Amino acid sequence: MTRLATDNLALIKSATLSEDLAQQLSNAIVQGHLAQGSKISEAELAKQYGVSRGPLREAIVKLEGLGLVTRTANVGARVIELNLKDMLDTFTMREALEGMAARLAAETMTQNEVTRLYALLDQHQSHLDNNQDEQYMQQGGNDDFHLRIIHASQNTKLIRLLTEELYAIIRMYRRHTSDQRSDPRQALREHRAILDAIANHEGDLAELLMRRHISRASQLLKQAMEKTGLASH
Repeated sequence: MTRLATDNLALIKSATLSEDLAQQLSNAIVQGHLAQGSKISEAELAKQYGVSRGPLREAIVKLEGLGLVTRTANVGARVIELNLKDMLDTFTMREALEGMAARLAAETMTQNEVTRLYALLDQHQSHLDNNQDEQYMQQGGNDDFHLRIIHASQNTKLIRLLTEELYAIIRMYRRHTSDQRSDPRQALREHRAILDAIANHEGDLAELLMRRHISRASQLLKQAMEKTGLASH
């Protein structure tokens, strides 16, 4: 193997490792394993994850881009602290963007995708029935109703904004206030109504219902943050 090929392979491995680290650290922040406001220690994290400083620094830069980490001169990198204004700003953007995603999904979603999404909501119903109404909204990845609709929009710019720039922050707010929210069955009913509109190719209605759903979620989060003291940060 030539020197150039070897160097290129090393760069690819480094990029892949930093992406993997960024995902692991993002999950750690969302789940609260890296506490809000805590200082990011490169030495400790490098030891914990068994990696060198280079890929770790790249991962931390990615987290800065996602808004999960802030960096201050002479202080270093810290995990963000949730606050009410940021939540309201984030959910205002989310309401507009996901409303548009629902409208587009009503035009582009295949019958097979619709069928699979109804099956997912049935799974969520069973989860509530079997777990004393535990918040099924904590589901993530392919089990996330909202992510399915976002991807179904087939709009690459919309998908990037919602899944790369906003999704981690949204998950963080949902995770840190989940115990304070009530009536997960209401959220499920709203999800079914949104999907019904998409299945019937009613784009205007799908957008309206999605925007109302997220606006309601924003108000519930606001109430939860005020109860937990996060609103005062």
